[in-house]
Amino acid sequence: MSVIFRAARREDVPLIVAMLADDPIAAAREGDPSDEVYLSAFEAIDADPRQELVVAEADGEVVGTMQLTFIPGLSRRGGERALIEAVRVGASMRGQGLGRAMMLWAVDRARERGCRMVQLTSDKARADAHRFYTSLGFVDSHVGFKLSL
Repeated sequence: MSVIFRAARREDVPLIVAMLADDPIAAAREGDPSDEVYLSAFEAIDADPRQELVVAEADGEVVGTMQLTFIPGLSRRGGERALIEAVRVGASMRGQGLGRAMMLWAVDRARERGCRMVQLTSDKARADAHRFYTSLGFVDSHVGFKLSL
């Protein structure tokens, strides 16, 4: 499988949203992929140098996506952190190693930027994802809290 990683483009947004919604946990959170709210969100992400919305492309088709956020901070000697979110692999590509390739690419991207840490959150119900992240060297060292607004 030959995969390239590139910055998402405006025309990728409906495909990205469809991948986000193709998930039993996230499906209820998403709406119509052609809704203008997604294009507005894309514009904000695209304009922010600390955000990277990335797609994985195989044979010209978008087959995966993730968002990287680079967070400056004083802790860790002023080191930047990379936050990986909204990781999705298209249904046709699941189980073929694309998720691993995506995560390794994201970690390498964080290293290129000089980040001192890569972090992510994962819903407690995603036991398979937790095993996957652990296999990549991630450690479940913290408890996360969220407040929906």
